[in-house]
Amino acid sequence: MRLNVGRSVCRPLPLITLASAIGFLIGGVALAGDPVLPGAGTVELQTRPQQAEQRANERGAVIGVDVELALVNVTVTDPMGRMVTGLTKEHFQVFEDKNEQVISQFGAEDSPLSMAIVFDASGSMGYKMSKAREAVAQFFKTANPEDEFFLVSFNNRPDMATGFTQSLEEIQNRLTFTESKGRTALLDAIYLALNKMKEAKNQQKALLIISDGGDNSSRYTEREIKSLVRESDVQIYAIGIYEPFGSRGRTSEEMAGPGLLTELAEQTGGRQFPVENINELPDIAEKIGIELRNQYVLGYVPNNEERDGKWRRVKVEVKKIRGMPQLRPYFRDGYYAPSR
Repeated sequence: MRLNVGRSVCRPLPLITLASAIGFLIGGVALAGDPVLPGAGTVELQTRPQQAEQRANERGAVIGVDVELALVNVTVTDPMGRMVTGLTKEHFQVFEDKNEQVISQFGAEDSPLSMAIVFDASGSMGYKMSKAREAVAQFFKTANPEDEFFLVSFNNRPDMATGFTQSLEEIQNRLTFTESKGRTALLDAIYLALNKMKEAKNQQKALLIISDGGDNSSRYTEREIKSLVRESDVQIYAIGIYEPFGSRGRTSEEMAGPGLLTELAEQTGGRQFPVENINELPDIAEKIGIELRNQYVLGYVPNNEERDGKWRRVKVEVKKIRGMPQLRPYFRDGYYAPSR
C-alpha cells in the first residue's frame, strides 16, 4: 500500500467496489452502466427506486430496486494537516448512532461541483482584497468544465453578485469591481448562498467562504444558520483572514469569528483554514480546490430502516496504521432520515 501525504494531485483515486467497474450491486441487482459511485454531498441518501426509474427510462428498461444508500464524503489528514490519499476501504469504519455499518461502496471521484464563493467585502478587508481576489483565481485553476459557480459578496448586507455560471471570468470581473466598505453580514450571506444552492444542478455542493472576521450586521442568528447548515447537503470550507493575535481587535464578534467558521465548516465535513499572512491565501485556496477533488466516498445501506425523519448521527474512524501517526477524518456529522 502506498499513501500519499500532502501531494497536490488533482485526479480521481482508484475505485474499489463490490462489483465491476461498469456497475454496482444494489440488493443483488447489478445495474450495468451506472457510475461506481454517484457524485454526492457529504452525506446523502439516494432513493434507489427514483434513480432506477430514471435510468431505466434512459435505457428503455424497467428495474425495480428498493434500497437506500447513504454516501459520506471523507477527507483524511495527518497531524500536520496534510491531506492523505491512497487509503483503502479496510482502513475505515462508519458508525450511525453508534452502530457500525457495513461499507458496501468505496472510492473517490472528481465529480462535477456546484460551488458558491462567499466573499467578504466589508471595510476591514481593505488591503486584503487584492490577495483575496487572487485566492479565488487560484481556486478556479482546480475547476472542471462541468462545474458551476456563483458569487455572493457581502458587507452591510449580502449581494447575489452572479447567478450560477460556468464563466469563471464573469465572477472574477465582478470581484475586480467589488469595493471594501461597511460592516460584516456573514450569517446573512451564508443564508443567501445556501438558499441559492437549492437550484444547483450537481449533486456535490460546497461553499467557499473568504472572510476576515465575525458577524456584526446580520439579521439571522448563529442558531438559525447552524440549523440551516445541518439540514443542508452543502459542504463548507472557509479561509479566515485574521490579524496576528497580538494586534487583533477585542470586540466580541472578532473574538467569535474563528470559532464560528470552524464550527460551521467541520459540521459539514469541511475545514476552516486560518491565515495571518495574506500571501498564503492563493496557496490555501488551491489546496481547498484539490481537497474537494480528492475525497473518499463511503457508501452504506443504513441498518436502521425506519422512515421517521429523525437525525442520524454519523461517525467515521480511520484505523491505526502501523508506522504512521493517527490520521484524522473530516466528514458530515449526520443527516435527517427520510419521512414516511
